[in-house]
Amino acid sequence: MTTSTMSSRAEIYHCPFCGEEDIRPHSATTGEWECRACLRAFTVTLLGLIQPPTGSAGPADSPASEDLS
Repeated sequence: MTTSTMSSRAEIYHCPFCGEEDIRPHSATTGEWECRACLRAFTVTLLGLIQPPTGSAGPADSPASEDLS
């Protein structure tokens, strides 16, 4: 049985602003990226994990997804 290790540096594949794939690390600081297409520099950080909803109600049954028409 093998264990995998996660890197602290998340690798992204698309610019969150323009959607292009021409992105590169901006500096040695973790999570800093630059997009060569739209010339923006940005950071990506993980805020944490969220708790799943309690009970048997799934995402389709949550109040936020109800049809209000």
